[in-house]
Amino acid sequence: MLSRTADNLYWTARYIERADCLARILDATIRLGSLPVAHEGNGHEWTSAVASAGVLQRFNELYSVANERTVREFLAFSPNNASSIYNCLSIARANARAVRTALTGEMWETINEAWHELKRFDAKSPSRDDFTRFLDFVKAASLSFDGAVHRTMLRNDAYWFLRLGGAIERADNTARILDVKYHVLLPATEQVGGSLDYFQWTTILREVSALTAYRWVYRDSVKPWLVADLLILNRQMPRSLMSCYEMIVRYADLIADTYGRRGPSQRIAHATLAKLSSSRIEDIFQSGLHEFIIEFINDNDRLGSAITEQYLS
Repeated sequence: MLSRTADNLYWTARYIERADCLARILDATIRLGSLPVAHEGNGHEWTSAVASAGVLQRFNELYSVANERTVREFLAFSPNNASSIYNCLSIARANARAVRTALTGEMWETINEAWHELKRFDAKSPSRDDFTRFLDFVKAASLSFDGAVHRTMLRNDAYWFLRLGGAIERADNTARILDVKYHVLLPATEQVGGSLDYFQWTTILREVSALTAYRWVYRDSVKPWLVADLLILNRQMPRSLMSCYEMIVRYADLIADTYGRRGPSQRIAHATLAKLSSSRIEDIFQSGLHEFIIEFINDNDRLGSAITEQYLS
């Protein structure tokens, strides 16, 4: 496979996964914004949404205040935000179009139809109901694409690069969501373990479609260390860091075996998985959840750079 083709497939999956994550972040933030404390002017939930997306610096360059109007505009529709939902889906569609012959008909139709539907939404201050429908559309488009990939593609290098890109992006998103909740979202005047803290952790679980899974696994009330355990170390949870890295290692190894050589990508992926496998949630909290997540995000970024250098450039 040409490196250009692999690059387009890899980033198609990453941008679609990113659009899905942004839709989930915004949906969760609207839920948090409905709390009475949110109407008292603390604004933490909207700042946390931008921080979760990893674009706080760019937002601060363009806006003076983080509120529902500015954050919705920036994360969903802004052409000045390279990672807005609109730009993510547009870039994914452009990448897919460039490698149209490497995709199945169902995959291309899902991306192309989502792009055309995207242009029909009114980006100028939609009502909350209209905006919620927009977020539902984005999440549905991502699920449709994922289903088309799983059900129609040959299990070859094209499939592996798609899955590799999606897993790396998902791991990054899960880590950022956890870190923002732990350090940004809860106001300093609120009690850890209080009603607001409980609602925020529950909303985070909803954000990553994990609330039902949490109840199945732990059969307990929502507790921060158990949420972190589910989203970091639980192999059964599709969005957990552990699950993502098991996928990453599997597809990186398949690519290496196909091309007959291993390199930095495989070494970094295996090292990160080994670190996760040897971790316990008690130790993570004792040494610092924030520090653990920042180190993970840096390792994940190093892996992305290694994949680019090894296969995509």
